Amino acid sequence: MQAETETRLGRLLSYLGHDPDNPNLLRDCAAAAMELGDLAKAKELFARLRDLGELTDADSNLWAIAAMQSGEPELAAETFAGLLERNPGNHGLAFNLAWAKALAGDNEGALALLDEELTEALPQAAQLEVHLLHASGEFEKAEQRARAHLELHGDYPPFAAAVSVLALDVEDEALARAMAEKGGGHPDALTTLGTLTLGDQQPEEARAMFEQALALTPNSPRAWVGLGLADLLQGNAATAGERLDKGAEIFGDHLGSWIAAGWAWLIARDLPNARARFEQAVALDGTFAEAQGSLAVAELLTGHREEAERRAEVALRLDRHCFSAAFVQILLSAADGNPERAQRIMEMALKQPLGADGRTIADAIARMAR
Repeated sequence: MQAETETRLGRLLSYLGHDPDNPNLLRDCAAAAMELGDLAKAKELFARLRDLGELTDADSNLWAIAAMQSGEPELAAETFAGLLERNPGNHGLAFNLAWAKALAGDNEGALALLDEELTEALPQAAQLEVHLLHASGEFEKAEQRARAHLELHGDYPPFAAAVSVLALDVEDEALARAMAEKGGGHPDALTTLGTLTLGDQQPEEARAMFEQALALTPNSPRAWVGLGLADLLQGNAATAGERLDKGAEIFGDHLGSWIAAGWAWLIARDLPNARARFEQAVALDGTFAEAQGSLAVAELLTGHREEAERRAEVALRLDRHCFSAAFVQILLSAADGNPERAQRIMEMALKQPLGADGRTIADAIARMAR
């Protein structure tokens, strides 16, 4: 199919060479270029149509899509805004404008366009609304809007996949599972199912889901984190650290990912890398108890007992149920300030079940990273 399109575009361009101002030929060449993914050529051809005064609204729409796909969302938004002004009430244009604004980082402007009428009319608009609210940290409102859209759009796989990710973050595992199953082969749905499967202590099955998601979306941070957690649960700490690092770097500001990466490096006996990850988490949010508590563990294992005690105290003031701070206290008591003994005790403790369900501290770390 691609070879045929390349041949067709080559033929059309040869015709255009003999008739360079033919608007129909320019239009056909631009469409073929877009079909091939040659966005630069498509934009060049649409610009020539504009200069000839032959650019229709349909041409402008395609030009804006090409701009959006080639990393120029501001230009796309400007073009879509003009089109929408000339074609008020057009749901497709309103959605494209919202999408372009979101890509340009104007979430507020995008959400203003995603009103009740548009999100009822287009499932992709409902999906974008839920995604933007979730990404902005408005979990309660995102959940409210997601549930409002379920009856109309619950069977639309991309929407279901987006809701499955949100449901994990609001700790509604039943909704997460139901929506992930409706999401089919969507990478977000696969990642949600993988995360739930990890929670069921089936890391090998979860690994297959994360790998499938990454084959579809190579830069999915959740899939990289999930793959790293599967490694961690299977005892491959160094590999886990590398994969968790990748996920954390793509996320940027996801505290749980940095903390999980730090624990992976800690278990791999790479204290400098562990400390760096915990310090990154504290830099992102020094009021997050697990960040302070995890850094306290690293301090203790490097022989800084007083600093470990101080950070553990801070963590427990922030959250008296802080897992890592409680762990520091156990290590302090059992190791009597000896870093090497503390390391050995920690490694033994990581393998011991916490309760009758057989879950270990490594399982707790995996849950922390979600």
